[in-house]
Amino acid sequence: MEKKPTNTTTMIEPHVSELERDIIKEILNIGLARAADSFAAIAKDKVLLKVPDIQLIEVKDLLQLVAKYETTHSIIQSDIKGDFNGATLMLFSDDHIARLSEVCLGLLDVQKGELNVMQESLLLEISNIITGALVTQLANILKANIYGSPPKAPKSHIADSLKDILVQHPLFQPLVFTVITQFTHNFKKVELPLLLFFDTNTLLKILEIIRTFSVDKNNILDTE
Repeated sequence: MEKKPTNTTTMIEPHVSELERDIIKEILNIGLARAADSFAAIAKDKVLLKVPDIQLIEVKDLLQLVAKYETTHSIIQSDIKGDFNGATLMLFSDDHIARLSEVCLGLLDVQKGELNVMQESLLLEISNIITGALVTQLANILKANIYGSPPKAPKSHIADSLKDILVQHPLFQPLVFTVITQFTHNFKKVELPLLLFFDTNTLLKILEIIRTFSVDKNNILDTE
């Protein structure tokens, strides 16, 4: 006989409707649009940011994804604290770093490999700008007390840095947003993958806030 699901908030798997996905994506897009303006001042060119996808994935799959990037990209992590528990990971390939170094730092013939102090500072600043704009927008729209911690560049085993988010409720699926940051310079396009994810308790809090608003998604976005 099939068991009925328990009626406890902490043990249910969250259901996100298409409308709720659209609302979350619109909130993030507003934050990213503001981040793009700040990023453009550093990149000295037009910057485009968008939220193409929202996924619920299992922890082991997320760890495998992060581990794969870890071998080919420099990863900058910013944690989200307060009412929400989450993090952003910005993923910079060697080619991306070379182009950013040229555009933002005026460095030519950048050698691939270990970052120098200026390059690491640049990547940290880019992550700080984008994560800061997202956190501010989420706080304003969702009326939440949240803040971003200073970004860091884990040297190895990024999964260890994410334990607070991934291990707190290991049976739950974190909510993962994939974002593509793109800017052009002299007709060269640079795409920077960004992973934004929250633990399940945070997702439940976000959904509860959204559901207190009208089903018309424009009502929530009018609070920006």
